Amino acid sequence: MTDQLKTEGKFTYAEAGEGPAIIVLHGLMGALSNFGATFNHFSNNGYHVLIPELPLYSLPLLKTNVKSMASFLKDFMEFKKLDKAILLGNSLGGHIGLYFTKHYPEKVSALVLTGSSGLYEKAMGDSFPKRGNYEYIEKKTKAVFYDPTIATKELVDDVFKIVNNRSAVIRTLSIAKSAIRHNMANDLPDMKQPTCLIWGKQDTVTPPEVATDFDNLLPDSDLFWIDKCGHAAMMERPEEFNKILMDWFTARKI
Repeated sequence: MTDQLKTEGKFTYAEAGEGPAIIVLHGLMGALSNFGATFNHFSNNGYHVLIPELPLYSLPLLKTNVKSMASFLKDFMEFKKLDKAILLGNSLGGHIGLYFTKHYPEKVSALVLTGSSGLYEKAMGDSFPKRGNYEYIEKKTKAVFYDPTIATKELVDDVFKIVNNRSAVIRTLSIAKSAIRHNMANDLPDMKQPTCLIWGKQDTVTPPEVATDFDNLLPDSDLFWIDKCGHAAMMERPEEFNKILMDWFTARKI
């Protein structure tokens, strides 16, 4: 997807399609390309899909937090002249979407969460990968998926590069601590937006009980399971993920 990226002002993003806007929010170490199949499917089937690069490693350290990412999203929507959007987030991206929804509910028409943080923060580094040990990084990266072959050498190399960059490590830990501070449990009952929860049954990062808690706390949610699938359903089982979400949009007239 890198060939589809464009940079305008402070924003670098991919964009395609026409129709209701879907803004995709990637995770802490999740490249935009993780959403390639979803980006292509929905932009070719009646939706205007945008994936901004979140400034996880470029903001000043004191601003590297969930709140600043939500402000960035607000700025991006204003830049693109979008009054409302569907927010689709994986892992940290889901958490940013939830925090944004808490503060700007009028700008969110629906939420799609997959392996989202916000309730359970083991996701964020109770054991941050050891710098310099490639085999360890490879093992931790593969553990995110049910099928370890999804963790290609290119993906492992990307994670390895992040954890061996001191500035990136400090910012990763900063946003991880911020995520723990901004637990959303008390806020979810006030979020009236229709919400689609798509979860891998074998997600070890945000385990199935997290999805059940989200479903119980959100007033208007539907929970769908994908079997033989880990933390990044849109990447590991893209066809199944896209079908579930498209059927949900149709049923909900979104």
